[in-house]
Amino acid sequence: MRLLVRFLGFLFAAGTILFLVGVSAVAGLLWHYSKDLPDYTQLKNYEPPVMTRVHAADGSLLAEYAKERRLYLPIQAIPKRVINAFLAAEDKNFYEHGGIDFTGMARAALLYAQNYGSNRRPQGASTITQQVAKNFLLTNEVSFTRKIKEALLAMRIERTYSKEKILELYLNEIYLGLGAYGIAAASLVYFDKSVNELSIAEAAYLAALPKAPAQLHPVRNHDRAVERRNYVIDRLAENGWIKPAEAAAARKEPLVVTSRSNATHVFAGEYFAEEVRRDIFERYGEKKLYEGGLSVRATLDPKLQVIARQAMVKGLVNYDESVGWRGPVTKIDISGDWGIKLAEVKSLSDVSPWRMAVVLEANDQSARIGFQPGRVLGGAISKARDTGLVTMDGVRWAKAASGPTRYKAPTKVTQVLTPGDVVYVDPLLGKDGKAVEGQYRLRQIPEVSGGMIVMDPSTGRVLAMSGGFSFDQSQFNRATQAYRQPGSSFKPIVYSTALDNGYTPSSIVVDAPIEIDQGSGNVWRPENYSTGKYYGPQTLRFGLEHSVNNMTVRLAQDIGMPIIGEYAKRFGVYDELPNYLSYALGAGETTVMRMVTAYSMIANGGKRVKATLIDRIQDRFGHTIYKHDQRECRGCDAPEGWHNQPEPTLIDRREQVLDPMTAYQITSMMEGVVQRGTATVVREVGKPIAGKTGTTNEEKDAWFVGFSPNVVVGLYIGYDKPKPLGRGGTGGHLAAPIAKDFLKVALADKPAVPFRVPAGIKLVRVDLKSGMRAGPGDTGRTILEAFKPGTAPPDNYAAIGMADGNGQVLTVSPDADRAIMRPGTGGLY
Repeated sequence: MRLLVRFLGFLFAAGTILFLVGVSAVAGLLWHYSKDLPDYTQLKNYEPPVMTRVHAADGSLLAEYAKERRLYLPIQAIPKRVINAFLAAEDKNFYEHGGIDFTGMARAALLYAQNYGSNRRPQGASTITQQVAKNFLLTNEVSFTRKIKEALLAMRIERTYSKEKILELYLNEIYLGLGAYGIAAASLVYFDKSVNELSIAEAAYLAALPKAPAQLHPVRNHDRAVERRNYVIDRLAENGWIKPAEAAAARKEPLVVTSRSNATHVFAGEYFAEEVRRDIFERYGEKKLYEGGLSVRATLDPKLQVIARQAMVKGLVNYDESVGWRGPVTKIDISGDWGIKLAEVKSLSDVSPWRMAVVLEANDQSARIGFQPGRVLGGAISKARDTGLVTMDGVRWAKAASGPTRYKAPTKVTQVLTPGDVVYVDPLLGKDGKAVEGQYRLRQIPEVSGGMIVMDPSTGRVLAMSGGFSFDQSQFNRATQAYRQPGSSFKPIVYSTALDNGYTPSSIVVDAPIEIDQGSGNVWRPENYSTGKYYGPQTLRFGLEHSVNNMTVRLAQDIGMPIIGEYAKRFGVYDELPNYLSYALGAGETTVMRMVTAYSMIANGGKRVKATLIDRIQDRFGHTIYKHDQRECRGCDAPEGWHNQPEPTLIDRREQVLDPMTAYQITSMMEGVVQRGTATVVREVGKPIAGKTGTTNEEKDAWFVGFSPNVVVGLYIGYDKPKPLGRGGTGGHLAAPIAKDFLKVALADKPAVPFRVPAGIKLVRVDLKSGMRAGPGDTGRTILEAFKPGTAPPDNYAAIGMADGNGQVLTVSPDADRAIMRPGTGGLY
């Protein structure tokens, strides 16, 4: 008995020692792993990378920018059924444990022992709290060391933060596949819905993804994805979080995902969105752009953007088709499954309703085509094969651009299309303007390109932008990045300078041959576009309306290029303008954006405007960090309610770059350009429009910039590697019709508002040809001309550039054949 007692005492002592050693070992182990644990308190101020979202002026989504697609949602904004789905899938005892689920750990340990040596990845037993610790503070290393640290951190996190805070961190950080981080982004990526719109089945599928998003792909691994989703649904029902009938209905629901593009979401807004991205990048840097969660309200008007895109494409295509058919995009072998081969050919994604197709067979009257098959989510080629027909009506335009049959219209479809040709087509329209069922029209990607800007003249807000035919084809933005010669569209700056410095619209300048001594025996002989035709003494209005080069050169020589350069800089057209007379004719290079901004200052009465694509930027907390409108609002901070105080007033301190009366005079003259001059095609708009065409040497660029009282539009057409557009390729014939098509639709529902006449302007009826006052019985063509106080037209006039050495006016007939040599350039030209 004594021996038994002594033995039991020995066992107790040994057990006590082992227990104390074990406790000490565990304590030492915990101390060892605790000493270099990350600081978990940083979770309190955690700001995850959140995508920047850009919205158009009407609130529609324009673009998203992120390295990790994430939208941060507070836990209060996440529906209970979504939370329950994740708890059922990941941690059903979340609200009971203190950070570690010991039952789950025992189960995982047993499974690990069974699979030891099989190279299988150990099954996790991590709670949601442990996953937060791992995702935020640790690495994905598979080791006992990391698991111990993870468990220690989980317990500390549970003691520090509420369950709701831990869930909020988890549901916003977890990766759910397809580049989506967090439940809000995943809901949009997979189903194009907000979390509040998710069904039980959809929430269950998203909850199934954290374990293995790649292996549960909704297309590539559809059956496995449905199986795992249904497992989550069963756990929801088992836990009593949904009714059996709801579970049964959810299991039967098909798993259908909606592919949501990561690119621009406003049709034809790609160039605009990219310009906004560059702007934000330059302001705040890469990290703020892709991780800062900025909310950007852009100036884009989606309706005007679509109209501008359609008008620009129509103009480019019409010109390109007039040049002729250059042949197919490429050729492929159509034997076997042609769809797979056609799917590998790169097609443009932003030219809808154009579609890429391959010619399957062709005869004299028609060609059967097969359309490029689409791709399902995950990249697999669709098995559907659609076909159509191209008839003679669809290829009638396609005269050969080169070769022996150049400029001859085809008489057979086989003269244009042969089997294997890869081409673009779009629906063929009948005489009633409706698509003909099953028939298509041949198209080709235009070689010619151009840029277009639409702006609000009062604020500088860019309402629409077209940087070329296709952003997918070329991301080079010709509206903002292409420096081109504006040609005669620069002349309003020259004439504004003259009107601001003593001239009137009725001042006379002679149009006759002129020679400019450039020094070293070089003589420059500027010519009008209609070579050999001169008009003699004419008014400034006539010179601008008909874009007379020689009159502009004489006017610039008389004013002086330095002052014109100063005005050009003031308007922002050029930073520095050389003192060469040719620059008065638009020989310098500038952008569409700069030209449209300059015309906006004329249109708004001479106030400086700064072009902007962004109205406002807010940070992730909703604080405004940038606002374009810098006007002061006096009275906007009045106490709530109205107490008979005066209404708020906006204080506009913008610089006056041009006299308002001068601005109206040049606007009136540019109205004449539309009514009687080089842009008469724009008269079809039927509203007050002022504008100016421009054509560069050898017709390499064709311009038009014009405006109504509320909108300015400017564009150019030209090849990226400048080459002649052909005789007649002028601003009036190529660019103005595009502006006309845009303005006709954009202003269709707007009233015909006349341009505002500023105080001080005197409207005098004058003879259109002479600029002299019209008498009571004057039967000639007369107009109301705008004059500043004290500048009404005299009874006779002097002609600029036609005085003798004593200052006497010389009489010269309009068709004078002798040139006038004037040095006047100081050897600069």
